[in-house]
Amino acid sequence: MALGSMVAIYFVIWWIGLFAVLPWGVRSQHEDGNVVPGTEPGAPVATRLLRIALVNTVFASIVFGAFYLNWTQGWITLENVPFLPRYSLN
Repeated sequence: MALGSMVAIYFVIWWIGLFAVLPWGVRSQHEDGNVVPGTEPGAPVATRLLRIALVNTVFASIVFGAFYLNWTQGWITLENVPFLPRYSLN
């Protein structure tokens, strides 16, 4: 696998994982009990984006490592998926 492909796949995994990790630990102003006048009560108090980015980087690295090991070792292939149709090239 080319380096550019690996970087692109890691970026896609990181970006998709960001949406899963983004709401972790974020408290709204309503939950905190301190709503600033003129703001949305559901707005976050403190987002801690650096912590979220670091957690997401660790998460994406683990997922990419599993993907890369599967790619090099061939543990799960399309032939292992039972519901896919089988075609012959005769």
